Amino acid sequence: MKKKIRIFNLITIKDLASLTNVRKEEIIKICSSLGIKVSVYQRLDYELLTLVASDLGYEVELIDKQIIRRNQARISRDPVIILLGHVDHGKTSLLDYIKRSKVNYEEYGGITQNIGVYKVNINKNNSLTFIDTPGHEAFLAMRYRGTQITDLAVVVIAIDEDIMQPTNEAINNAKAVGIPIIFAFNKIDKKNSDIDKIRRKLAERNILVEDWGGAYQSQEISAKSGIGIDKLIEKIILEAELLDLKSSQEKAVGSIIESSLNKENGYTATIIIKDGILTLGDYLLVGEIFGKVIKILDERGNQLKYVRPSRPVLIFGLNGAPATGDIFHSYKTETEFKKRFSYKNLLKKEPDLRFETKPSEKLNLIIKADLNGSLEALTEALEKIILNNKKINLIYKSIGNINESDVLLADTYKAMIVGFKVKISSAAQKIANKNKILIKLYNIIYKIDKKLKEFLSNNSKRAELIYGRAKIKTFFTIRKLGIVAGCIVLEGKMVINSKLKLKRDNQSFYIGKLTSLKTFKKDVNIVKKGCECGINIKNINNIKIGDIIEAYKEI
Repeated sequence: MKKKIRIFNLITIKDLASLTNVRKEEIIKICSSLGIKVSVYQRLDYELLTLVASDLGYEVELIDKQIIRRNQARISRDPVIILLGHVDHGKTSLLDYIKRSKVNYEEYGGITQNIGVYKVNINKNNSLTFIDTPGHEAFLAMRYRGTQITDLAVVVIAIDEDIMQPTNEAINNAKAVGIPIIFAFNKIDKKNSDIDKIRRKLAERNILVEDWGGAYQSQEISAKSGIGIDKLIEKIILEAELLDLKSSQEKAVGSIIESSLNKENGYTATIIIKDGILTLGDYLLVGEIFGKVIKILDERGNQLKYVRPSRPVLIFGLNGAPATGDIFHSYKTETEFKKRFSYKNLLKKEPDLRFETKPSEKLNLIIKADLNGSLEALTEALEKIILNNKKINLIYKSIGNINESDVLLADTYKAMIVGFKVKISSAAQKIANKNKILIKLYNIIYKIDKKLKEFLSNNSKRAELIYGRAKIKTFFTIRKLGIVAGCIVLEGKMVINSKLKLKRDNQSFYIGKLTSLKTFKKDVNIVKKGCECGINIKNINNIKIGDIIEAYKEI
């Protein structure tokens, strides 16, 4: 966890050096790496101060009159609730009943296969915003991002069925991001239903509901007839009151729910504001996507001049389609927006680094295995590992291949994923590469034990600068040269004299050097994404079509 620096005003490099016990020259060097020249007595603006402090392992908290005024002006906001659970367990039916029973419900979205957003007026004093997510396995990432947007989760479980794997993953994701969970036990009107069966299965997962002396609220309901739904709503409102949800009246920060492109309107996005107020004409920055808000529509198609937190709206004016769950920030002036956008561009130019780092006290770990027997044996072995007062912190374990949900959970906990006799899906690998999640696949248990002990005992930081990845389409042998592989560059670029790895099923089986790179028999130094090339690979005879070549540099 990063240490915190609390300051009342913007400070100089000399002051920052004193607070962090870091030499002034080192701080100036970090600023230079961002393309910014500074002097020892120059005050750092808040954006640059935050970047530099973060690089030094610190978090900046700016305490000044403006922030004090903003805290005093904070207003209450409605809670945003996500509905989670397995497909056909009754999430959408529950929401449909709530909407039918409340005359003044407001709705945006609800299209099959997409995240639907609904604002429901419960009474004069309370409104709730619901996010309904599809329950199919393909939407694990969407459900995960939903938990980041929301204030609390309602997990719907049909008592005539079991607790399915997607439900387990949804619970883990909600717990990982730290939001309260309320369990809705659905279909209690079915004959011969054993409601305690679900409570027992939750207890086996160390989740005790209040009825059994635990901390989690639960409610028996029937989404079909409406039994218990009013009590469920009361519990949601009570949980929200305990959260004491507040918002400032300053610049808006929120999340993208959905985005689309059509000929008539260009790019549009459905959003929910988490803090602040969005006003027509504000500038928005969402990762690398930006724009000026030229139109805001409510759920009935009415144009708005501004929108408060927790209300779903449709906005126009972005230059692209951001992904579900992306965070946006608003800026009141073009000058302020351009200033922040320039920092984003600086950060984007940083090389693609994949780090393997030593944890300070523990190594967060997620384990996936092929069989329950393997999983239990592996778990028992790893839990005994303690080295230099450091130990394994097992976040999650299950059987089956590594999927998107596993990687997203690892990202939340900054965990390593270990797979035993399993594979990783291409979608999960893509997320892991983007978020620099370390995944190791093994077929022998003792090798896992050995590798994790190395991680716990290692005092250094190692990194690989990944230039690019290429796929082998064909290969042939040339006398005195060895194997020449015909490749297509899938990501980044191939760079002459870089190190290379050969991978099959995400496992490295050869490490060498990229000493020969050709296009159309011509020697070249770089081949970019989408282009074909020839790569000479020496001292190997077991490559296959479809193998991946990764070009990288050790740092």
